[in-house]
Amino acid sequence: MFKRLKKELQINIEQKEGQLFLGEKKKDMRLVMLRPNEIMEFCEFAGTNADDILIWTGKTLGKLFMEKFFYHKDWTSELMATKKEVVFGTLEALMLMGYGGLACVFKKDHIIINAYESLAVQEKENIMAKNLCLLYLGIFNGIFEELGIDVDGKEVECVLIGSEKCSFKFDLLTEEIEDRLIDEDLSDATVSDFLASL
Repeated sequence: MFKRLKKELQINIEQKEGQLFLGEKKKDMRLVMLRPNEIMEFCEFAGTNADDILIWTGKTLGKLFMEKFFYHKDWTSELMATKKEVVFGTLEALMLMGYGGLACVFKKDHIIINAYESLAVQEKENIMAKNLCLLYLGIFNGIFEELGIDVDGKEVECVLIGSEKCSFKFDLLTEEIEDRLIDEDLSDATVSDFLASL
């Protein structure tokens, strides 16, 4: 799946319109380039509700990615096994788009997504860098919502306070994961191999 996604997610240029887009033009996946600094500056203008606004922005992005990657598919009748594979595939696509190394594990009553070398790593010295973590939280929430996986998410580890990664935990609200779909925890060796493969 990773090689196929690499081909589909190549960045192309529309010379006439001066636009960047992913894959074939007919897929209509236009790109807007935002540097981490621009996202953080946006939050300063948003004021006291910046957290909610940024999570909502991320959620909108996550839903948009899902719609574009899977062409407005209806996920309501799909099994959790299929949805799990879609989550992994979508995270692969986000890695190819520059969101860092994203690893995911499904547990009985929650899902963990770890972000290694996220955008926040490059902005460690900036007090506003935490807003980038909120954007990630929103994106992941949007992906789960689009798939019909009802979760309550929060960041439980952060590179900005000394952790090796940003880790996001999503508690399942309406169902549990079947035993056959439960993943083992990521060992240090597995994480090392994963990062080396990027």
